Amino acid sequence: MNRYIVTGGAGFIGSALVRALLAEGRSVHVIDNLSTGNARNLQEIADRITLHDLDICDYDRLAPVIAGAHRVFHLAAIPSVPKSIDNPVPSHASNIDGSFNVFRAAAEGKAGRVIYAASSSAYGDTEVLPKTESMAPRPKSPYAVQKLLGEYYASVFSDCFQLETVALRFFNVFGPRQDPTSPYSGVLSIFMTCLLERRSPTIFGDGEQSRDFTYVEDVVALLLKASEAKGVSGKTFNAGNGGRYTLNETWRLLQKIEGVDLPARYGPARTGDVRDSQADTAAAIRELGHAPKFSFEQGLRLTLDWYRGQRGL
Repeated sequence: MNRYIVTGGAGFIGSALVRALLAEGRSVHVIDNLSTGNARNLQEIADRITLHDLDICDYDRLAPVIAGAHRVFHLAAIPSVPKSIDNPVPSHASNIDGSFNVFRAAAEGKAGRVIYAASSSAYGDTEVLPKTESMAPRPKSPYAVQKLLGEYYASVFSDCFQLETVALRFFNVFGPRQDPTSPYSGVLSIFMTCLLERRSPTIFGDGEQSRDFTYVEDVVALLLKASEAKGVSGKTFNAGNGGRYTLNETWRLLQKIEGVDLPARYGPARTGDVRDSQADTAAAIRELGHAPKFSFEQGLRLTLDWYRGQRGL
């Protein structure tokens, strides 16, 4: 029961969590098929973890790894709204069938608790901001539906199968090791690449869509708190910072930080994108002890420094 499992542990959030667990002296097992994660994210700590190269859709291989674990952090997913629209079948398999497998393996294997990475995309567009956990979900994409169903499974496994679960709705997480090379990458990783290459980014829509950007280390800290909090099984919490920045504001801030002038280009809005996103964090503060440490600008500077270092600049 002293093993800590991180599914998706080779991803940028997962690999940050793995490092935090190692810093606490935990025995860490990573489950990742490396389809969206990257073994390079774990390179310098590879000798301190156990990496299981397997797909969460393969229950027969998954179950023995999860059985008896003290905590299971379920971050594995195909994490992309556009990808879930362009190619919905793999997203469905990983995000729904795979998540069910994780909950089932944890329940049958008597794991201590599953902490599930949910998504703020479940809210869709709402007239009221910030978004609270009591709002009715209005998902706008297959990905949003898939992550919402995972929340429901977390709650049901808590109620019906006596498995402790907590779901955290992530709000536009950014930070080191986020892959900027894919057309499905997060907007900030693309912005960082454009900035360092001194070229203008393409913003889809008018750029006035807003996001609650959350630095990865704040998310990791909340994951750890959610893994130990009392009296929260079956609940879902927002995992944001409570701020809101438009893409235009964000690009202007990055240009100011770097001291350049690179006006953005604009393209058509993307199907399935939420217009505005901002977390009400009151419940996470009250019940989990959520206490973000990084301002948006601090997170941007730290992330930009990391990207610069990767390029040897």
